[in-house]
Amino acid sequence: MQLNWIDWAVLAITLLSIVGYGTWKTRGRNSAQDYIKGGNSTKWWTVGLSVMATQASAITFLSTTGQAFSDGMGFVQFYFGLPIAMVVICMVFIPLYHKLKVYTAYEFLESRFDLKTRTLTAILFLIQRGLAAGITIFAPAIILSVVLGWNITYLNIAIGILVIIYTVSGGTKAVTVTQKQQMFVIFAGMLAALFITLNLIPDDVSFTKAIDIAGSNGRMEILDFSFDLENRYTVWSGLIGGTFLALAYFGTDQSQVQRYLSAKSVKEMQMGLIFNGLLKVPMQFFILLVGIMVFVFYQFNPPPLNFIDSSTKAVLTSKYSQEYQTLQEKQNTLFNNKKAITLELTKTDDNNLRQELFQLDSIEKTYRQESKYLIKRAIDTAYANKYDRISNELLVLNNDKNSIAYKEKEAELISWYKESAKDTKTNDRDYMFITFILKYLPKGLIGLLLAVILSAAMSSTASEINALATITSIDLYGRSLKENKDEKHMVNATKIFTLIWGIIAIVIACFANLAENLIQLVNIIGSIFYGNVLGIFLLAFFFKHIKANAVFTAAIITQIIVIIGWWFDWMPYLWLNLFGCALVMLIAITLQPFIRIKNITHV
Repeated sequence: MQLNWIDWAVLAITLLSIVGYGTWKTRGRNSAQDYIKGGNSTKWWTVGLSVMATQASAITFLSTTGQAFSDGMGFVQFYFGLPIAMVVICMVFIPLYHKLKVYTAYEFLESRFDLKTRTLTAILFLIQRGLAAGITIFAPAIILSVVLGWNITYLNIAIGILVIIYTVSGGTKAVTVTQKQQMFVIFAGMLAALFITLNLIPDDVSFTKAIDIAGSNGRMEILDFSFDLENRYTVWSGLIGGTFLALAYFGTDQSQVQRYLSAKSVKEMQMGLIFNGLLKVPMQFFILLVGIMVFVFYQFNPPPLNFIDSSTKAVLTSKYSQEYQTLQEKQNTLFNNKKAITLELTKTDDNNLRQELFQLDSIEKTYRQESKYLIKRAIDTAYANKYDRISNELLVLNNDKNSIAYKEKEAELISWYKESAKDTKTNDRDYMFITFILKYLPKGLIGLLLAVILSAAMSSTASEINALATITSIDLYGRSLKENKDEKHMVNATKIFTLIWGIIAIVIACFANLAENLIQLVNIIGSIFYGNVLGIFLLAFFFKHIKANAVFTAAIITQIIVIIGWWFDWMPYLWLNLFGCALVMLIAITLQPFIRIKNITHV
């Protein structure tokens, strides 16, 4: 799809203004206090917005709206533990960090335990946050590349370079000041999207009627009090697993810790986090509500069977074309039936109609699953045929492996591997919102919402590479130096590490692959590591008799067990946070007496 010049202008002006402002506002910061901790001059509302912007990546808007469209409002339960975590962090973590005057969360662990424990937790952070930084670039890039036809590699590089420019230039302060502008763009864009979507729904359908329609289709079931571990999102997984995830993320993840360490005082830090705790759940509820309204819009306007145009074209040009077209015809008939019942439901309150609508929605979900199956078969067949052709041609040229023809075919085969990994896309929930934006929203607003998506990507990525560089500089590089270096040296080293991590994030983005749902992928990566790290911090805070060797050994054992548990799907990923936290504490407490006896024996 080609963007109108108005959309290009809005997109370019918005993004370049943010980058230019961040670079200009933070120029000339040459002290470690200024560059890494933002000069400890940040106000509480800026801290709160910066914390929110760090978490609110492009994935939030693309995936969360798609999550609401497909499964309803239940995902909001994921955030129920966040306010609880904010209170705990304000009472326990922040006073300690401020008292010790640390640059990173992991400095505390060396004074409490030893260097190897500090280094291990820093490395765990670098692994999981380094992967996440690549995904926050990759998420909007791959979706925009598919929908708009833009080259994904160029998009990855462009987003990465924009972030690197102001993050290298101004450090933590640059990240913080630009995130205020980015959050303004995000709020304005999402409000505009909601009001425009409501305006596109038929005039005689009020907001309350739209909610009723969504509820009749099973999309307004917000609270689930069941203890079913097969259900990812319940009140209990949110309150328990979500609390532990939020404690680990906001209390020990440097990309967040660095945001509030830049505040003027303990009170400003605490107010910033409480502000985030009060606003985050309503914000996520609002984003899900936008997805719900897009769903209601498609009850009156025919939705595609699959929202990825390139995947639809692939199946329609394959031998499965007839089956797919038959499925499309079934869906069209079902849509007409659903629309008739929906219109009737706007005029009368009939439970029988609601039940019938719910049943039709279940059938539509089945059709969508069948479409994904046909698309996968079509794409797999196409690539299998191409692979067979190239392999046969290589076999013919096998006797002359040094020939130009052989090398060209070999390069074609390598290209096939990359294409097949990139193009086998069937799950379209991450594409629903962007497809709706491009097809139905007015000129200018499309550019603004694309700016929202890219601003969110930039804000999260900037925080992440800023934190990755700080950890690398302070916890690994600086701690390994035999002699102390002056502040200018450490600032320059942090700038170099920022550039390196920015490049690494771009490379990860270029080689990443689309998961079932991107917001879940980021949370899964965090859940694998966060519980273990949080447990280490809780041992440091509350179990004074536990020493370094017990914690270090327990952390390694725990991380191996958690990875195995995730691989074999022992439990929904949110519970991995509680599992990892409890396990590392239990193992460390169990090991400590044996290690003490061993030490006494050696003495």
